[in-house]
This record gives sequence, structure tokens and C-alpha cells, in this order.
Amino acid sequence: SRLIEKIAELLTARKLPLLDDIRDESAEDIRVVLVPRSRNVDANLLMESLFKLTDLENRFSLNMNVLSMGKVPMVMGLKQVLREWLDHRKDVLIRRSEYRLSQINHRLEVLAGYLVAYLNLDEVIRIIREEDDAKASLIRTFELTDVQAEAILNMRLRSLRKLEEMEIRKEHEKLSLEKDGLIKLLGSDARQWTVISKEIAEICKVYGPETDIGRRRTDKSEAPEADLIDIQQAMIEREPITVIISEKGWIRALKGHQSDLSGQSFKQGDKLKLAFTAETTDKILLFSSGGKFFTLGADRLPGGRGHGEPIRLMVEMDEAQDVVSAFVHKPGRTLLLASTEARGFVVSEDDVIANT
Repeated sequence: SRLIEKIAELLTARKLPLLDDIRDESAEDIRVVLVPRSRNVDANLLMESLFKLTDLENRFSLNMNVLSMGKVPMVMGLKQVLREWLDHRKDVLIRRSEYRLSQINHRLEVLAGYLVAYLNLDEVIRIIREEDDAKASLIRTFELTDVQAEAILNMRLRSLRKLEEMEIRKEHEKLSLEKDGLIKLLGSDARQWTVISKEIAEICKVYGPETDIGRRRTDKSEAPEADLIDIQQAMIEREPITVIISEKGWIRALKGHQSDLSGQSFKQGDKLKLAFTAETTDKILLFSSGGKFFTLGADRLPGGRGHGEPIRLMVEMDEAQDVVSAFVHKPGRTLLLASTEARGFVVSEDDVIANT
């Protein structure tokens, strides 16, 4: 909706001369209809002008300022960022494995204490019932750790059945195998990268391009071949103007094609030198007494209110030089240039126009 609003504003401001209207026909799918000014409008030129002036095409810079190792900020390239991410994955894997290993060691310690209690069940019950400091007595009698003694004292009566002993032995065996695997993983760089590779493969299964989450939403295609000058011309509203140049080199453009210029005022001591009709889409060629051609876009000429602007501020013309002639550029035409000494030559007008 913001995009359509922006295009509508440009349309109202008459900055999209090739476009007549824009309509939002979106339902579940987005559908925006662009109505050209006429059937003769080149669709490529219309779209290219919209890409340049609106957010239909948007560019943004990517500043990858990364906290390296989580501490040092620095700007990185794509390869460095990926390397940093992989190193972070490895760091997470190691910390996760070390944490899991500490949990397993704690559990194995508790299970070993439970097995001691099951093997000496009668003595453990007697100590708990008769001794004043049951915990200290258990540690001293069975050479238990503080954690094991605490775990035995916190056991529920219902867990003192034979079946529970079998479960404890199974859990002890299972955790011992996991512990061996973690020790091997933490001791091998190659094993760590293998695990990371598998984890990334799992991420790809969820977010890969063939999944609903990761599939591409937009189409890819080559940009159409369009001449930059044509695109710039397409952005200009075509309107008739009358170009006026004074003897002292001031230029302005009146709206419309005007034949009577008697009412036009000039600065004191200045007067009319040249006047001709043109369109805002035209290029104006200026020829100076220094033998140089200058190009001005008719749409960028100062308005008719006031005296206009000095040409020397708009082009790089020396103070001592003056405008010999000015006219609308017509492609393919041939010009005859003559000097004060009656020397001359012909030149193609296409060779003297400048696009910048």
C-alpha cells in the first residue's frame, strides 16, 4: 500500500509522464495494475522509469559489522562472516557437550551410590534408623561421596524394589556409553566438524530452497535492455516552452510557445539575444565563441519568472566567452561551423551532444 501511495504521489506531481493511472486489485495475491498514458508507450521504458523513481526497485547497503569471537567489533566480508559463524557453531558444540558431560558425571555418581545402597540394603536401613548422623555414617561405612550419601537419604521407599536396581544398571550402562562418545568428541577436531556438518544438513532440510519455508518467493530474470537516455527522457513531462537567452548570457524558459516577447523584461543594460520554441523533452545545444558545444536539458532550464540564470553557472564557459548560437538538438543533422577568418568545416550534430 505504501508503494502504491508513493507512485500515486509521483503521478500527481507529473513525474511519471508515461503512466496514466495505478490500481490496486490485490486480494489474496498482490496485483497492481499500471495503466500507460497511451497504447504507444514502450512497456520496458515505463517499467524502467518506475524502477528508477519508485521503490519497485530498492537497493540497500549491507554493513557486516560483526562481534568477532563475541568481543571485538570489525567489518567483515562474506567469507569471514561464514568462518566466524562456523567457529561460533563449534564453540556452542563444545560448551554444550561439556555441560552434558558434567550432567552425566553427576548422574553416574548418584547411580553408583544407589547400586551400593541396593547391594547393602539392610545395613543402609539400619544406619538411617539408628545412627544420629546417618549421612556421615554412610560416607564412612561405604566410602561414599557427599552427593551419593545425600541421594541415598533422599530415596523414596517405593524405589527399593528389585526392578529398580535393573533400571539403574541399564541407565548406568547407557550413560557410560554416551560419556565415552562425548569424551571422544571433545578430544577430536574432525569429529566436531562432522557433527557441525550434520547439524547444518538438518537446518537445510527445514529451511532449504525446496521447502515451504525456504523456497524463493520471487522470480529471477535478466533486466531489459533499455537506453539510459531514453529512460531519462521517459521521466520528463512533455510540455511546450519558449527558450530566451539575453545578450549578457542569461537563460530562462517560458511556458508554452510564445511568439510575442515584447513584454519580457531584462536586467538593466541587457536585452534579448536569442529566442526559440522547444519541448521540455528536448536537448538544447549552446555554441560558444570559444568553439565549444554545451548541452542543456530543456526540462532543467530556470522558469520564466524573473530574469533566469547565467549560463556560465550551468556550464563550464569562460568569463571572456559568449554564446554564439543556441538551438534544439535534432539527431542526424549536419552543422556548418565558420570562424571569423572564414575558415569552416562540417560536423555531425550527434558528435557534439553530451549526455552528462
